[in-house]
Amino acid sequence: MLVLLPPSEGKASSGRGAPLKLESLSLPGLTPAREAVLGELVELCAGDEEKAREVLGLSEGLQGEVAKNTELRTAGTRSAGEIYTGVLYDALDLASLDTAAKRRAGRSLLVFSGLWGAVRVTDRIPSYRCSMGVKLPGLGALGAHWRAPMADVLPEVAGGGLVLDLRSSAYAAAWKPKGEVAGRTATVRVLHAPTRKVVSHFNKATKGRIVRSLLAGGVAPKGPAELVEALRDLGYVVEAEPPVKAGAAWALDVLVDEIH
Repeated sequence: MLVLLPPSEGKASSGRGAPLKLESLSLPGLTPAREAVLGELVELCAGDEEKAREVLGLSEGLQGEVAKNTELRTAGTRSAGEIYTGVLYDALDLASLDTAAKRRAGRSLLVFSGLWGAVRVTDRIPSYRCSMGVKLPGLGALGAHWRAPMADVLPEVAGGGLVLDLRSSAYAAAWKPKGEVAGRTATVRVLHAPTRKVVSHFNKATKGRIVRSLLAGGVAPKGPAELVEALRDLGYVVEAEPPVKAGAAWALDVLVDEIH
């Protein structure tokens, strides 16, 4: 099972570990594309601060994020699972999983990123600020920048099992499963049951809880249909929509009343 996650806007501070080594990150086929974004981002943030804030979509109160990006090559690192914070990652709570579940997380979780393309939660990275919606002056829109390298690398990473896609639309733009990979992909939408509307907090927290439930229980569905049954067995209310044509993903709605 491969689980595709969005990152979080909020991030923990960089750690005290050794500085970034791009060549040590998972998915080495993405290294040239990572180097291009890293170089452009550091150069942008080391120049005109106002321009950098405008490009990154940051308010004046977040100018410290610009300064942080200038030190990406020298800052300390920590695991991506520690760097990413926020509602989804709080609900997932990787640190409290037992040893076996943490190993499963390291094998199956893939976090998409405007800067790194995608990383495993065990990869060591510094704290940064660069969303997938950014358009860097020399590279253009990052979603478009990542499509070709992702298309080369991700099908092999997906292997032959279930792909559980929990990304937001901005990060889904960087790689869309196609062909037989799409046929074993399930996208998930979380709806507030009384209104049947997507509510950000419900959506993020429930996705984190779903991933935690699967990891903690050692549940590894082989495909979307098995995922639906597994989630129902775990107590989730799931409505499933199989694809109407070959080469399309399954669409799952998880209905929730409240987050505990």
